[in-house]
Amino acid sequence: MVDNSNHSGNHSENPNHSENDTASHDYSDAGFWHKVKLFAKNAGLDVIDKALCLYYAAQRPDTPKWAKTVIFGALAYFIAPIDAIPDLTPVVGFSDDLGALAAALAMVSMYIDDTVKSLAAEKSSAWFD
Repeated sequence: MVDNSNHSGNHSENPNHSENDTASHDYSDAGFWHKVKLFAKNAGLDVIDKALCLYYAAQRPDTPKWAKTVIFGALAYFIAPIDAIPDLTPVVGFSDDLGALAAALAMVSMYIDDTVKSLAAEKSSAWFD
């Protein structure tokens, strides 16, 4: 398993991103891992599991560009410091993030295979077990 949680680069270093890819403009691997590590317990297992499934699906070489565009758009919203419901708001703070992640998952579900689910479960279990 490749652990990208220590990846310190941004989207320009990731081969899944291109300079002209507007969907990934506000996304970075470093920003993703920072947010996940910082807010995992507050966000809850459901939010983190969905985010990780999307992240690992985007790493698959056979995931098409349109699906990666959807994924990076949802992950960019997830890591954005300002969103519809501030993440520091008790109880409901991550509900908008969950909605964005769930919508993206529904759109790209064919790329969420058993390997992706296993990688996400393994990573989230380190934080929640």
